[in-house]
Amino acid sequence: MTVDVIVIGGGAAGLMCAIEAGKRGRRVLLLEHADRVGKKILISGGGRCNFTNLHCKPDNFLSANPHFAKSALARYTPADFIALVESYGIEYHEKTLGQLFCDDSAKQIVAMLLNECVKAGVRVVVGVEARQIVQEEPGFRVKLDDSVLHTAALVIATGGLSIPKMGATGFGYDVARQFRVPIREPRPALVPLVLGGAEHANFAELTGVSAEVVASLGKRRFREKLLFTHRGLSGPAMLQISSYWNGEDPVVVDWAPGADVFAELRASSAGRNLAAARAALRAKLPARLADCLLDVLAPTNWTNRALSELEGRLHAWPFTPAGTEGYEKAEVTAGGVDTDALSAQTMECRSVPGLYFIGEVVDVTGHLGGFNFQWAWASGAGAGRAV
Repeated sequence: MTVDVIVIGGGAAGLMCAIEAGKRGRRVLLLEHADRVGKKILISGGGRCNFTNLHCKPDNFLSANPHFAKSALARYTPADFIALVESYGIEYHEKTLGQLFCDDSAKQIVAMLLNECVKAGVRVVVGVEARQIVQEEPGFRVKLDDSVLHTAALVIATGGLSIPKMGATGFGYDVARQFRVPIREPRPALVPLVLGGAEHANFAELTGVSAEVVASLGKRRFREKLLFTHRGLSGPAMLQISSYWNGEDPVVVDWAPGADVFAELRASSAGRNLAAARAALRAKLPARLADCLLDVLAPTNWTNRALSELEGRLHAWPFTPAGTEGYEKAEVTAGGVDTDALSAQTMECRSVPGLYFIGEVVDVTGHLGGFNFQWAWASGAGAGRAV
């Protein structure tokens, strides 16, 4: 079989690319190795799919080249995807910080994309794997288990290594290596952090407790919820900061952002004791967390200096994680195909004409909150309009 475009990977980016290419009259074949397309779409947002973010901008993405994503994001915006969602009558809502979710189910997004594939004449085949890819003139030969395909354009949209139980593989990186396309070392991102030793022991009894904090690492700051787990730290604040963690530097937590917790104790010479400090901290934090912090921090005296030092530690508490929970719990994979090897407008490989990489397999990783889906839509649309 000979087609104009083969897209390998039936996730968000692959589906969008196939749709846009099909709209241009291209003969498009989309191959997905799982038994259905859009598996990560279906589980995202607790089953309601956080499909984009109203406040999407380049600063919401990590990459060795922070400028690379600008072109694709500017040419396919959240408003473009929202217009598609609205054209299907899918009801949605803004949850927090510009995050948009389906009112009903992520299944609506997958059904919408599949219907767009039908309208664009895209042929979708599931349960098949590309066993071999060979460059030929012109284009590529793709060998499946029982057939051989020929195409002028090949798009790799196979994602990263996160959530292997959903079928994640390193296929995209293998293709890049085959064609000598450079790769930035992949790593788990948007992933819970693991505590060890004394840090784990100090907070081991707080599993399930959460609080709004500011988590910082260098110049990066995220004010969101922190959640204690049986292994360490999770919640949006920790997931966000995990994408920037280098495996060594401490993550700093402000337990009471914007508050002067012990101001009243410092203003009065009476009632300065552990009970008063506990009451003041409990007014800002869950009781179990407040008590735990004071168990570790309680000063030997209650002078103004001691209270000021206690206040300072509350606003700059360092954690040195022992590691992360790995790809099994990571929402996305950071790193990937080096953006220097790709065109920012079309996602085509500079050294291999006709070969494209899109979505999570590329070294562009969004913050939590719908940004990774927007990158998938944007990079997919950019390639689909070029193949």
